[in-house]
Amino acid sequence: MRVISGTCKGRPLKAVPGTTTRPTTDKVKEAIFNMIGPFFDGGEALDLFGGSGGLGIEALSRGIDKVIFVDKEFKAIQTIKENISNCGFTDRVEIYRNDANRALKAIIKREIRFDYIFLDPPYNNNQLKALIAMIADYHLLSENGYIVAEHDHEMNLPEVIGNLSIIKKEKYGITAITVYQTQGEPEGGSELD
Repeated sequence: MRVISGTCKGRPLKAVPGTTTRPTTDKVKEAIFNMIGPFFDGGEALDLFGGSGGLGIEALSRGIDKVIFVDKEFKAIQTIKENISNCGFTDRVEIYRNDANRALKAIIKREIRFDYIFLDPPYNNNQLKALIAMIADYHLLSENGYIVAEHDHEMNLPEVIGNLSIIKKEKYGITAITVYQTQGEPEGGSELD
């Protein structure tokens, strides 16, 4: 695993020890950033299932100003901190050990809005639709912001959730990437079906 492009191009990243975390492959990471970038002129991002921090670090390397990393696993948090330090991004991040729902509730209280939200939960985690609905309901994405969801290729996400619409979908082996973008202000609540 490495940083693919930007200011830290080629920098190796440590993986989380053990088998509880599935890192995004370099090929999929490159595809994700080609869909939404590939480079950025500032902005804020949330890496909600941080793992080793690879997606958020790639975003920082490509020009994002700040990333908030969240993961509930202690080993993942330690790995994120080490990778962030090795890339010199310590002053541009916040790192929290928390589960996704609690983290979103804390973000709602802080009234933070993000330009990019990366969602890469474990493939057996069935809360992706609910998390996207929560992001839509509480306007956690800025106008024209993106959610990048990485999930099992057999999972089908709704075309529209609240004010979010799918703009791109790609499959890479067992991995699928679904990109949502905000589409104006929402009408009513989120649709989960």
